[in-house]
Amino acid sequence: MANIIKTLKGTKDILPQDVNMWQFVEQKAQKIFSSYGFKEIRTPIIEITELFSRGVGDTTDIVNKEMYTFEKSDRSITLRPENTAGVVRSYIENGMSRLSAPVKLWYKGPMFRYERPQAGRQRQFHQVGVEMFGLKQPTADAEVILMAVNFLKSLGLNDLDVEINSLGCPNCRSEFKEKLKKAIKPYLKDLCEDCQNRFEKNPLRLLDCKVEDCQKIFAKPEIQDVLTSDFLCEECSEHYTELKLYLDRMGVKYTENKLLVRGLDYYTRTVFEIKSNNLGSQNAVCGGGRYDGLVSQLGGDETPAIGFAMGMERLISLIEKKEPKKLDCYIVSNFPADTFILAEELRSFGFNVEFDLANKKFAKQLEKASKVAKYAVILGEDEILKHEVSIKNLETGTQITVRREDLPKNIKQ
Repeated sequence: MANIIKTLKGTKDILPQDVNMWQFVEQKAQKIFSSYGFKEIRTPIIEITELFSRGVGDTTDIVNKEMYTFEKSDRSITLRPENTAGVVRSYIENGMSRLSAPVKLWYKGPMFRYERPQAGRQRQFHQVGVEMFGLKQPTADAEVILMAVNFLKSLGLNDLDVEINSLGCPNCRSEFKEKLKKAIKPYLKDLCEDCQNRFEKNPLRLLDCKVEDCQKIFAKPEIQDVLTSDFLCEECSEHYTELKLYLDRMGVKYTENKLLVRGLDYYTRTVFEIKSNNLGSQNAVCGGGRYDGLVSQLGGDETPAIGFAMGMERLISLIEKKEPKKLDCYIVSNFPADTFILAEELRSFGFNVEFDLANKKFAKQLEKASKVAKYAVILGEDEILKHEVSIKNLETGTQITVRREDLPKNIKQ
């Protein structure tokens, strides 16, 4: 026997018995996001590599370590590691800036990062997310955070912690970076290799490090003094204060986390995470923030924007498992030709219908029907001669016989 070919490490099949959970999440996303006026967008899985090196940032782990990149026809192509850059590219390329602001978009689909597979995180993973373009006001930030909370609650997730922070704008952030570097420098040799590499290029990214020894250093009083200092300019401070006011008025409970910087270079001002207490140390189920400079960085006009993304594998691991939906009907009969015709009739009325293509014994068919359907539609010789069918409720065991033309009406009732 030939060796069995298996899935690549870090990838998984989504099997039929599990698909209903994915569909549940996707349907809730469609319902909640649409209620806020967001429209679905679907971008390519492959993009020019430059989109991510320019958009995500060449100091990030994603670009430096995790992208799946290959050469084709003298062009460098990458499987998308995240989707904000792709949605921004589409926004620019398709002239969406001419639309009335705000432009509200949502997406779902697979992303790809080469990292160590772990619970809820694979090398091919799936995200659902939103992007809003064209509004600089903190009302946009508040709506996006509120919508994320309401979406998670619609999935049955209520044990949530919302964390927020403001990174300021590039102007007020530059002085803060220098103060942070000065405070951290005496401990530089004790930081992990990644933090040492980030120290000059992007010191804010040090705060995103999950290494315990680094976290202990960042908790030192002199570093905390810098983190808790009020470095925001007047405009950024007003924006942050107004955001908190809106969240308070809408009843969104949150905590301020000065260590929250997110893992991507494009964030400005508001950043946020939503965490679930039902996960381990890596407990974030949603992350996002404002990226007012990304559209212009990728060739568009200056455009304020904000968004978030959620890992679908993590969401599905947290929500209550739902049983697959049963068929409306399973036709039990030993007359295949007549059964084919009846099945198609019922499907034309919108019912989900199956029957035994192998024409097994009646008892075997009825046993199968009880496992997969709500009703057994029995079509025997007497029923065919009398132009009737019998309907058996497989939950209650009750059975009635009706005229063939009345079958759809009776199933609906």
